Amino acid sequence: MIKTEIITVNPKAIDQTALARAATILRQGGLVAFPTETVYGLGADIYNRDSVKKIFTVQGRPGDNPLIVHIYHWEQMTELAREVPETAKVLAQQFWPGPLTMILPKKEEIPAEVSAGLPTVAIRLPAHPVAEELLRQTGLPVAAPSANTSGRPSPTRSSHVIADLDGKIELIIDAGPTGVGIESTVLDVTGPKLRILRPGGVTREMLEAAFGPELVE
Repeated sequence: MIKTEIITVNPKAIDQTALARAATILRQGGLVAFPTETVYGLGADIYNRDSVKKIFTVQGRPGDNPLIVHIYHWEQMTELAREVPETAKVLAQQFWPGPLTMILPKKEEIPAEVSAGLPTVAIRLPAHPVAEELLRQTGLPVAAPSANTSGRPSPTRSSHVIADLDGKIELIIDAGPTGVGIESTVLDVTGPKLRILRPGGVTREMLEAAFGPELVE
């Protein structure tokens, strides 16, 4: 058991020093719970295999359940994805920052633990000022599933995270309740059609309005 540090950050007046501390913990291999516009996420540096493995241990997460990688600028997709189709760029321009996760073919540098051994990577750009600034200061893509133990409801308040993960991770950022409370939509962009793998904040109707119903399944 470790001592979990809890810091409070006002999303409307972000304490840069507090987030610099959180970014340092991530870069040094620690785990940090932070808010997004959907739910609180449990973050680790994707290139630190031991840190990523800790996510699975802390959550009791099955090893075949891939993690979503969070970025702060859509052009970071090119760091993670072997190829970025035009459709993905259009999706990024229309729905990012926001509750949309795109599945793309991954580069070989992405550790197998992140993708659960799959040849793809899940990428999202969250629409929360605290998440955005934390990711910017960290300067690395951050793997971040919801900050709860496996099988528990996704956390929308820091108190939910504390109840589940206090004593198991290095830091929890308390920035108040999340805005949406619904997980991001997971969309497979690797084929000729957009395949919804998990419904969420970006609805089928929104995707069909942008691309036509014949291109969404």
